Amino acid sequence: MRRPSPLPQSPVASRGVAGAAVPGRPAPDDRSREPRSSGVAESEHPEALPVDEHETAPVIPLSPATAPPDTASATDAGRMPGTEKSPRAKAPRDKAGAGRTPDAGDVGFREVWKASRARRKALRAEIRRFTVRQRRRRAIWLGVAASLVLLALGTIGAAYSPLFGVEKISVVGAQQLPADDVADALSGQLGTPLPLVDESAVKAELVAFPLIETYALEARPPHELVVRIVERTPIGLIETRAGYTLVDAAGVALSTSGSGAPSPGTPLLTVTGGVDSDAFAAAGQVMRSLPDDIRAQVTEVTASTPDDVTLTLGGSNAQVVWGSAEQSARKAMVLATAMAARPPADVVSYDVSSPDAIVIR
Repeated sequence: MRRPSPLPQSPVASRGVAGAAVPGRPAPDDRSREPRSSGVAESEHPEALPVDEHETAPVIPLSPATAPPDTASATDAGRMPGTEKSPRAKAPRDKAGAGRTPDAGDVGFREVWKASRARRKALRAEIRRFTVRQRRRRAIWLGVAASLVLLALGTIGAAYSPLFGVEKISVVGAQQLPADDVADALSGQLGTPLPLVDESAVKAELVAFPLIETYALEARPPHELVVRIVERTPIGLIETRAGYTLVDAAGVALSTSGSGAPSPGTPLLTVTGGVDSDAFAAAGQVMRSLPDDIRAQVTEVTASTPDDVTLTLGGSNAQVVWGSAEQSARKAMVLATAMAARPPADVVSYDVSSPDAIVIR
């Protein structure tokens, strides 16, 4: 029988087996390829064929596009004579532009600088375009703020100038006091700018009028100063060594009469402990709670303690037992109703110490 033909091998594999010496193994002998002459047929004893343990598998060459760099170089190195290189095996390179890609252009420093400068200009233009509204709004706000500041400074300057000086003083609320006397006392403020009127000097001048309980100043530009006063309410006369002194509910002496008899139309106060006692405070609170028509009929007020205030009505000498100063407003309403129903001329006394159960005798 014939010997089976060997497997086909690539040129590289055949060259590596036939012509190249493998390190560590002896070079193959050409004579080993001669057909062996033996009396035994090869087909009968296939297992007796010699097998080379170091024989490598057939090598299939890879294309340069898929093979690694070192594999491609090894392939080129082992290519058989007469075999041409693949057009994809190596990129074209020219001597002038070594290392450049084919699509890269010649770009110099000047071109790069011009491109960077153009990019900066475009960026600045975009910033200006997007910030023009903000700048306009900021300018408007600054203009408004500056206008307000100038207006405020102008107003303050004009207010503190002689253009707003005091030329007229008006007194409001004076009933017992002559208004002209109060205005003459404050004549020192004439010519002073309204914002610079000295309140301490005004107070020092008004203290000389005991009838003034409270006051308030009001500026009416451009030239008028208004003084609003609240007069004290006199409640009666207290007998003293100097005569009869007119006092209010707080015990402030309003005036003193040197005559030996009290002035008509003003009740006489007979209070134990004087103006600094609790009995006087209770009597003053009772007199301030009375209506004007009833207060005008009172001729005498007596109180030894804060709980036994008694009033005397003129003409009929009827007594009004008031008691303490508690619920004085309600007691006054009950007394007015009782006097309207039964006049003082027909009554001896009105007991309103308990407003829920009034007693009339």
